[in-house]
Amino acid sequence: MPVEFKDYYATLGVSRDASPDDIKQAFRKLARKYHPDVAKDKRTAEEKFKEINEANEVLSDPAQRRKYDELGANWQDGGRGSAPSGGPGPGGGYSGAPGPEFHFNGTGFSDFFEQFFSGAGHPGSAGGGRGFGGGDEVGGAHPGTDIEGDILVSLHEAMHGATRSISLRTVDPHTGEEGTNSFSVRIPPGAVEGRRIRVPGKGSPGARGGPAGDLYLRVRHAAHPDFRARGADLFHDLALAPWEAVLGASIVAPTLDGTIKLRIPPGTKPGAQLRVRGQGLPMGKSGERGDLYFVADLQLPGPPGDEERALWEKLGQVSTFKPRPVAPTS
Repeated sequence: MPVEFKDYYATLGVSRDASPDDIKQAFRKLARKYHPDVAKDKRTAEEKFKEINEANEVLSDPAQRRKYDELGANWQDGGRGSAPSGGPGPGGGYSGAPGPEFHFNGTGFSDFFEQFFSGAGHPGSAGGGRGFGGGDEVGGAHPGTDIEGDILVSLHEAMHGATRSISLRTVDPHTGEEGTNSFSVRIPPGAVEGRRIRVPGKGSPGARGGPAGDLYLRVRHAAHPDFRARGADLFHDLALAPWEAVLGASIVAPTLDGTIKLRIPPGTKPGAQLRVRGQGLPMGKSGERGDLYFVADLQLPGPPGDEERALWEKLGQVSTFKPRPVAPTS
């Protein structure tokens, strides 16, 4: 089944020699424009947001970007790695014949991404899924293989949980016959990066009355323009003016739930982390949550006007702060 090539550079609107900072800035600009929470046309924005995330997922990772660039004009022949060409045989082994292809819809990733950049990492079929582990033959029946794929989960879904409609399309490489199975997948609150969500009985069908395998969807967080997650903890780069960092301040800061009042201690240094307990992602069924860290990001103002320049010059004259060691006099 043909897979459509994705031009990730065009999706982000950057050149092929764009720097990591260029890619980061382009993603943030587009993500803020098309984030479903702020866009007027939420349905269209949601699809665009997924495309932007997929492009950023590949181009922001040096190894993934290098692999993408190496595909070039021969992309259809590249990226399959050293996975066995045979399909799953009895008991989960691999025969010489190609196995079925699996293509997901509703996971947030394209077939192109699933084929070349999915982190599932299990051998098996190309396309949208990976087959593995069929189990032992029982009474002549062959259990179906398990299938693994990726699912793109927003931080909002990871915070509150969600239900996603998924369809799994199977293509027989010999006959071209297709079959589609549609179902709902529950994303639990606290779905951290790398967690595998098991969907029983939604893997490859068994043979001669054997049970179907299971589907495992590995959580990959959609990049957020303002927050990043590490386990259940969230991080936000907090822009501060020099005087706020030096003198301290009380400001309104964002969280995934809204805003909070945050006290900036006097003398806050660049990169300092201010922790707010219990404002991260949920942790299991306990009801506890991770923490939210605000990372101090000092911003310098632009060229000053006359009055501002006079004040900066006065500060330079009276301040005892020395950014560099004083050079000894000869």
